[in-house]
Amino acid sequence: MRTRIKICGLTRVEDVLAVVAAGADAIGFVFYPKSPRYVTPEQAAELMRAVPPFITCTGLFVNASPEEVAATCAIAPISLIQLHGDESVAESAAIAAAAGRQFMRVFRVKPDTRPSDLLEYEQQCRAASPLFTSLLLDTYVDAYGGAGKGFDWSLVPKDLAPRVVLSGGLSVHNATDAVVGVRPYAVDISSGVEASKGIKDARKIADFVAAVRAGDAIIESETHHERSSEGPVPR
Repeated sequence: MRTRIKICGLTRVEDVLAVVAAGADAIGFVFYPKSPRYVTPEQAAELMRAVPPFITCTGLFVNASPEEVAATCAIAPISLIQLHGDESVAESAAIAAAAGRQFMRVFRVKPDTRPSDLLEYEQQCRAASPLFTSLLLDTYVDAYGGAGKGFDWSLVPKDLAPRVVLSGGLSVHNATDAVVGVRPYAVDISSGVEASKGIKDARKIADFVAAVRAGDAIIESETHHERSSEGPVPR
């Protein structure tokens, strides 16, 4: 399986074009006013004009009301919302219902987080709403994302990994190891491909995508070797 790639926190059309050219699967826009990567719904709508078909546009919200999220979605045609604040599971479901969008729920991993905590939280989200798609695992910090801090990847249960989006502290230098070690459904990066806050670096974006694909190639090679070692299927 190919690991999906999301580049988050875009603020300029040239960065959108760089993400598209690099072959990313999703683009994230931040609708949290306190973030240095914040864009207004109108600015996001203009940036989305540069996005071709089959690339997902996501919107990141932090403790926004259902009305605020719905109003943003009415202006900026995002197809997936990312809830990154302190919203409860029930509040997340209500926000998604009001906006009429599927949603990712961010789980901010703490040092004392247990693998069972992740599994239980995912079950709660799935039970709360049919619009829930996946957990996005980020590192717990005082800020809401974009801090570039990593967490212990070994906390991610192997049976959960193929359904999660891995974030927090990813970079060109560790992306291959992250893909091979965790084997997530997708990876999400923001600060790790920036020249400065809110300003992306096209070379870093391209190198990050290449590093993720290198991880995919290693997994494919290992899988092929395992199958070859099993020998021919008896007739």
